[in-house]
Amino acid sequence: MSAARLIPHSSSLIPHLKPEHDPKMSNQAIGMIETKGYVAALAAADAMVKAANVTIVTREQVGDGLVAIVIRGDVGAVKAAVEAGAETANQVGELISTHVIPRPHPDLANVFTSIKQS
Repeated sequence: MSAARLIPHSSSLIPHLKPEHDPKMSNQAIGMIETKGYVAALAAADAMVKAANVTIVTREQVGDGLVAIVIRGDVGAVKAAVEAGAETANQVGELISTHVIPRPHPDLANVFTSIKQS
């Protein structure tokens, strides 16, 4: 066996390594729910954080009464949370759209500052 040293796998130690190849990041996702009105958005956000281990990243007033909630967590949790939030938003008000981005590309954080890694 050679005398090679093992270097910890970290994008901070190896700058050219893209975070999507980091095993810790490969299971992360971003989830979004857009509703018509604040009450439906608030109810959806509450349902999402109660349904799964996710973090609310931001709430955006899109305009024309549209409110977007963005969450983050592991892929399975985000999918479950978005489903729960969508069901609640439909019951309370008007759901406009939902979307889950599994393993988001790190460049998204450069353009959408509200979804930067913590």
